[in-house]
Amino acid sequence: MSRVVIAIVAGLLSGAWLAAAQPPSHGGTHSSHGAHQSHGGAEPHRRMQAMLQEIDQVIAQGLGAGLAFPADQNGYPGPLHVLELKGLLALTPEQEARIAALHGAMFAESRPKSARLVEAEAALRRVFSEARADEARVRAAAAAVERARTEVRLVHLLTHLRTRDVLTEEQRRLYHEARWGTR
Repeated sequence: MSRVVIAIVAGLLSGAWLAAAQPPSHGGTHSSHGAHQSHGGAEPHRRMQAMLQEIDQVIAQGLGAGLAFPADQNGYPGPLHVLELKGLLALTPEQEARIAALHGAMFAESRPKSARLVEAEAALRRVFSEARADEARVRAAAAAVERARTEVRLVHLLTHLRTRDVLTEEQRRLYHEARWGTR
């Protein structure tokens, strides 16, 4: 399931960024009444807002939402995906039990930290929506978001480190091929 969520997030990101990056064409169009209408309008922003809300929901569930890609792409598998690929990887019962324990521990630790990240993001938005934005408040709120994001990211990255140690070199190779193609 999480691969689907990550694919959706990646697709939304690329689509929203591409749409937002499109230059306006020759000043827009005119309606039959001569009123000027711009191309694109608020649609790219609405799509980006929807994508950000979806990312908040994914993160609130304790999922990494790509935060551990540097590990996963470079030979440090995640426990959720190892369990999804357990047949291909031919996990032993002991390995499966150890990976399942790492997975459970990761979610137990990441969910409360993820909730703090979602709240920190909401607090940053409130600074602006409540018209209280000044340099000190913005700096403090942005720093709180990044501290919370770092804590969530570390949970996932460190779990990838521990997961790698449970697998054999051959299992890591098979995992990488299944997730990212050949090296």
